[in-house]
Amino acid sequence: MTNSPPRSLITRLGIPPTLAWGYLGLLLFMIGDGVESGYLSPYLADQGIPESRVALLFTVYGIAAGLAAWLSGVLSELWGPRRVMWTGLGIWGAFQTLFLLAAIPLTSYPLMMLAYGLRGLGYPLFAYGFLVWVAGVTPRARLGTAMGWFWFAFTGGLPTLGSLVAGGLIPRIGAYATLWAALVLVAAGGLIALLLVRDDRGAQRPGGTGEGPVATLLGSVTILWRNPRVGVGSLVRVINTASQFGFFVIMPIHFTRTVGFSLTQWLHLLSAMFATNIFANLLFGVVGDRFGWRRTIAWFGGAGCALSTLLLFYVPDAAGPDFPLALLVAAFYGATLAGYVPISALVPTLEPKHQGQALAALNLGAGASTFVGPAVVAAFIGPLGVEGVVWIFAGMYAVSCVLTHFLKLPDEPGTADAGAAARRGDAPEDTAAGTAPAPAPA
Repeated sequence: MTNSPPRSLITRLGIPPTLAWGYLGLLLFMIGDGVESGYLSPYLADQGIPESRVALLFTVYGIAAGLAAWLSGVLSELWGPRRVMWTGLGIWGAFQTLFLLAAIPLTSYPLMMLAYGLRGLGYPLFAYGFLVWVAGVTPRARLGTAMGWFWFAFTGGLPTLGSLVAGGLIPRIGAYATLWAALVLVAAGGLIALLLVRDDRGAQRPGGTGEGPVATLLGSVTILWRNPRVGVGSLVRVINTASQFGFFVIMPIHFTRTVGFSLTQWLHLLSAMFATNIFANLLFGVVGDRFGWRRTIAWFGGAGCALSTLLLFYVPDAAGPDFPLALLVAAFYGATLAGYVPISALVPTLEPKHQGQALAALNLGAGASTFVGPAVVAAFIGPLGVEGVVWIFAGMYAVSCVLTHFLKLPDEPGTADAGAAARRGDAPEDTAAGTAPAPAPA
C-alpha cells in the first residue's frame, strides 16, 4: 500500500489547479460585465430612449450573445479555448469603447444598437470558452463541483458584485463614468485569465474527433436532433436564465416606479439576490454530484424557480417597499436559479464522443436565454403587463421540470453502476472516488 501525496487546498475544493487563475479572471471579467445590469435600462430611459426601444436593444444584445455562446463551443473545437477567450475580450473592449465614446454622448439609438449589440458577442466567447476548458480538464467525479465554481465566478460578477460596484460608484462618479470603470474591470480580468493560466490544453482542440471546420460547425447544430437528449438539455438551459435577463429589463422599473424602492435599494436587492446565487451555485454543484444531476435540476431548479418567480413579484407587490421582506424573496429566487448548475456537467456527458459539440449546444441555450427573456418582455409587457410576464416565466420553469426527467445518462460499457446511474440521473458511480480521467485533448 502506497501513501497518496497530499492534495492542495484548491484541489480539495474541486477547482482544477491549473485553471485557478482563470476562475479569478472570469470573476473580475464578469464583475465588469455586470456593472450595468441593474441600472442601464432606467439610465437609457432617462436619456430619452422609450422603454420598448430599450427592451429591443437588450433583445438584439441577447441575440448576439446567443450566437456567440454557440460559437464559443464550435470555435473551441477548432481553435482551442484560449484563442476564443482572447477574441471575446477584444470584442468586448472595442465595442464598449464605441458605445461610450460615441453612442451615449450622441444619444444615437442606431449607434447604440450597433455598438451594444455587437458587444454582446464578447462575454459569451470569453466565459463559455473557459467553460469548455473546464470541461476538458476536470475529472468527471468532480465535474459538477468544478462547474459550480464556474457559475460561482460567473454569477459572482454578473450581476452580484457588478451591481454592488455600480451601487458604490454611481453616487460618487456618476452613471456614465461607472460604465468606464466596467471596461477597466473587464480588461483586468481578461488579462489575468489569459496571461496567468499555463494549462497547455487551452490551445488544443478538446474534442479529439479530428473533424474539419464544416463538420464541426454542422455537428454542433445537428447534435440537437442526432441526440434528442442534448436538444432537450439545451432547451432547459434556455429556460434556466430567461427570466433573469427578462427581469433585467422590467424589474428595475417595476421595483423603483411601482413598488416604491429607490434605485440604490434595488441595486442592493439585486446584489443580495445573486450573492445568494453564487453560494448556491457551489452548493448545488456538490449536491448534484451526490444527489443526482437530473433530480437536482428538476426539483431544486425547475420547481423551485416556478415558485420563487411568482413570489418575487407578488410579495413586494402586496407588501410595498418592505426591504427585509423583499430581500428574502430575492435571495430565494437567486438560490433556485442555481439549481440548474449540474446541467453543465450532465449535457456533455450525454454525448461523450462529441463533448465539444454538446457544450456548443448547451452554450447556444445559455446564450439564447439572453434574448428569449427580453423578447418575452417585449412581446407581452404591453398586453399582459408585468404580472402576465411573470406568469409566463413561471410556466416555462414548470415545463423545464418535466423536460429534465428525459435527460437520462447513457449506459457506459464496462461501468458496473452506469445503468443504475442512468436510471437515477446521477453522476456515474465509477467516479465516486474521484479517480476518473479527464477527457483527453486532441
